[in-house]
Amino acid sequence: MNPDLDRLQPYPFERLAALKHGLRPPADLHPITLAIGEPKHAPPAFVTETLITHLHGLAQYPVTRGGGELRGAAARWLERRFGLPAQTLDPAAQVLPVNGTREALFAIAQCLVDRRRQPLVLMPNPFYQIYEGAALLAGAEPWYLNTGEEHHWLPDLEAVPDEVWARCQLFYLCSPVNPGGTVASPDYHRRLLELAEEHDFVVAADECYSEIYRDEDAPPPGLLGSAWRAGRTDFRRCLVFHSLSKRSNLPGLRSGFVAGDAALIQRFLQYRTYHGCAMPPPAQAASSAAWGDEVHVRENRARYREKFEAVCAILAPVLDVAPPPAGFYLWPRTPCDDTVFARELFARQGVTVLPGSYLSRTWQGHNPGAGRVRIALVAELEDCCEAAERIRRFVESL
Repeated sequence: MNPDLDRLQPYPFERLAALKHGLRPPADLHPITLAIGEPKHAPPAFVTETLITHLHGLAQYPVTRGGGELRGAAARWLERRFGLPAQTLDPAAQVLPVNGTREALFAIAQCLVDRRRQPLVLMPNPFYQIYEGAALLAGAEPWYLNTGEEHHWLPDLEAVPDEVWARCQLFYLCSPVNPGGTVASPDYHRRLLELAEEHDFVVAADECYSEIYRDEDAPPPGLLGSAWRAGRTDFRRCLVFHSLSKRSNLPGLRSGFVAGDAALIQRFLQYRTYHGCAMPPPAQAASSAAWGDEVHVRENRARYREKFEAVCAILAPVLDVAPPPAGFYLWPRTPCDDTVFARELFARQGVTVLPGSYLSRTWQGHNPGAGRVRIALVAELEDCCEAAERIRRFVESL
């Protein structure tokens, strides 16, 4: 067996299941789960119809690089969304469809990390656990960058020692931030790319929450747009990861793409050809349709805004909550230990939230997620409001 498998830690939701084991919430309260970032809004009907219409495509093997229609749809969407000039991106060389960004964020480390050079993979802390697992199984050491409110839940780039940058081979950036909902600015992107050039590492920008944001007139910037406007028109050292799961309520389609540096995309394609993870033709057709439409995405954002306003109005008297700039999470402090809070909330009110300490590692003597919980407003409005009322009653009882 690969000995690095023994270095993997339990997934947050395994730990959550253990925390709740044996508890019996009141029978008269239906359970409400706000722990997992799984959208519950209905998928766009035209996407499911496109999927059904193209089921005949199952009669052929898909190619790993994906069809030209899908690569083109992704490239043109990136240009429209992030303000790039038309035809900036070459769909054949700079875009690669993937079966959900989760598998791609994992696989990119297996492709890029040179385990012969004592590699470090840098990641924010709290973080999406795939980053850590990817680093460990690629033969690298994770290096956690503790985040906090003072830096808007983004890593403080200037606090990283030169000896750490010297060993860094891959930097996972998550913006909009999971779970804080804050957004990296173009200046932040530019500084990170300067460091990548100076110290010879790749930036993997997880932008899966980029299409859920509060201000319709101020969409979050992306790494490719920032790179282009900084004169890095070849997107050297840049890879961005986008998904239809959150944007289009299609987590079961397992569809996303990676785009950026053509040389890196070419090597990643080579890796994936052996990995054997091509997207089925019906999923490609449905994905092309989804990337070509913004109406359903705007409607989706409006529904999240409505939930944030309603839930925050209920919770604000007892918790420090406010609608975040982006994403669909609340990230409040808890009036007691976060694991105790989550356990007792479930036991007394039947509401499941995720302890913040489960999303972080204790690093340099500190767990930056401790004392907080992540609340995913993914359920329908009525359930979110009901859950908020129960959370408020629970906090008031403490």
